[in-house]
Amino acid sequence: MSVTRVHILISGKVQGVFFRQAMKVTSIKNSVYGYVRNLNDGRVEAVLEGDDDNVNILIDWCYSGPANSRVESVEVKTEEPTGSFSSFDVLYE
Repeated sequence: MSVTRVHILISGKVQGVFFRQAMKVTSIKNSVYGYVRNLNDGRVEAVLEGDDDNVNILIDWCYSGPANSRVESVEVKTEEPTGSFSSFDVLYE
């Protein structure tokens, strides 16, 4: 099993549509750790870490999101895994 870490920026109608909560549920279901938060510019940011296949499931999910969202773009940047996450959190800042 290989561990992957990605930093994702999702643009479109992704705030106010339960994107973060739906991502948390999907992440927990797939044993992916990290966080998701809203950014001031209207995008959603997520950092995910876990098994390659499970992280890829989450990346694919980001292209559609929950029912009321309208995803316009998804930027994915691979990072070095750190093992620093033990849960998946929705950050409120």
